[in-house]
Amino acid sequence: MKQFDAQTQTDIEAAAFRRLLQHLDQHKDVQNIDLMILADFCRNCLAKWLMTAAEEQGETLSYDDAREQVYGMPYDQWKDLYQQPATPEQLAAFAAREEAKKGKA
Repeated sequence: MKQFDAQTQTDIEAAAFRRLLQHLDQHKDVQNIDLMILADFCRNCLAKWLMTAAEEQGETLSYDDAREQVYGMPYDQWKDLYQQPATPEQLAAFAAREEAKKGKA
């Protein structure tokens, strides 16, 4: 595996993260519950990871501010514009995934 100096590695990772956020922004039709079912993370998880990363750097980032960075707008606005009610099928798939995770613990 190619090795980079620490700053270059950080820059590459940051660029990849920004691209992920851009990709999610371009695919607002992909609901958080779909992400949770398929990958066990969602946009809100990314916001929580941003908060944790900020804390690790000695910075403070509120959950609302972190979500605004991830969603590109205040969360309540994004939710009103793009979030669809979860279908019974989505809820069942999510519950099954959560149950399967308990079996792996």
